[in-house]
Amino acid sequence: MRRRLPGTHCLLVLLALGGLRAAGAAEAQAPHYRLDPVHTRVMFAISHAGFSNAIGTVSGSSGTLAFDPDDWRGAKLEVSVPLDRVDLGDEKWNRAALASNLLDARAHPRATFVSTRIEPKAADAASVCGNLQLRGVTREVCLDVKLNALKRHPLPPFRRTVGFSATATLSRKAFGIDAWPNVIGDTVELRIEAEATRSRGARLGAIDATDDAGAADDAPDSAPDGASPTERTDPPPMQDSDTPPEPTP
Repeated sequence: MRRRLPGTHCLLVLLALGGLRAAGAAEAQAPHYRLDPVHTRVMFAISHAGFSNAIGTVSGSSGTLAFDPDDWRGAKLEVSVPLDRVDLGDEKWNRAALASNLLDARAHPRATFVSTRIEPKAADAASVCGNLQLRGVTREVCLDVKLNALKRHPLPPFRRTVGFSATATLSRKAFGIDAWPNVIGDTVELRIEAEATRSRGARLGAIDATDDAGAADDAPDSAPDGASPTERTDPPPMQDSDTPPEPTP
C-alpha cells in the first residue's frame, strides 16, 4: 500500500477547505430571496388505476433562495411545503391522501427540499439536485429548472422578483408511501411554479414553517380594472381516521 507524503496530505486538505470556503463565499455574496407562498405552487400528477392521471396541487410553500444568474453553481435553495394544503379537488379524496397510510400528514405535516448541487444547462436552465424529505424519508431528487424572469415587479412595492418553472419525477414507494398499489400509480410527476422576492433579511438554513411574511407584498392597494382581490382562505382542519376512505371519489 502506497503511503501518501505528509506534504501531499496537507495540500489536499487545504484545497478541500479552500473549495468549501469558495462555495460559502459565493452563497453569501449571491442576492437572497424569500419564496412568495401565494405565487408558488406545486402540482403533482399520478395514475388513477390507469384510467387517468389524478392532478393535485399544494400551495403556501415557504423558503429561501440565494441566487445569482451569472453563477448557478453558487445558488442555494431551501423550501418547506405544507402538506395539509394538498388539494385534489374533492374533500373526501383530500382526507384520504393525508391519512396515515398515505402522506401521514398528521405525523409529517411538511415536506422539505434542500439543494446540494446545481449543474447549469444553459444561461436560463439548470439541474437542481437536493434532499427531499417526505413522510420522514429523505431521498435525492433532481429538478429540471428554467429561469423565467428576474426583474423588478410591476406592482407596489416594486420589489426585485425572480420566477422559475421546474419539473421532476419521483417514486412514491421510495418514500414509504406504498398503500393502494392497484389504485394509485408509483410514478409521481411534479411541476412547480415559483416566485421569490428580494429580501435582505432572508437567512438560509432557517426555514420558518409558519412564515408567510411578504405573501401579498405585490398586491396592489386596489385591484386593477375594478376586479376584486382574491381572498386567501385556509382549508378546513385535517380529519384522519384509522380506516380512511378509498382515495377515489
